[in-house]
Amino acid sequence: MTDSLTHRDRAVLRAVADGRCEIAGTALLVDGLCCADQFAGLRLRSAGLISTRPGPAALTDAGYEMLAA
Repeated sequence: MTDSLTHRDRAVLRAVADGRCEIAGTALLVDGLCCADQFAGLRLRSAGLISTRPGPAALTDAGYEMLAA
């Protein structure tokens, strides 16, 4: 999976790790604004890298591992 992450995916993971993201319905908000890549949040949630519950976004254990790789 590490090879399939784009630079944008890694940037979103870093923003989630920094506490700058929130999940609102199907949208991922970064600094209170919709993420420019409307599918990034869905893609990262489907991959199990960020939480799926509404509210503040959080990295899963797999997300932390992917970010460290």
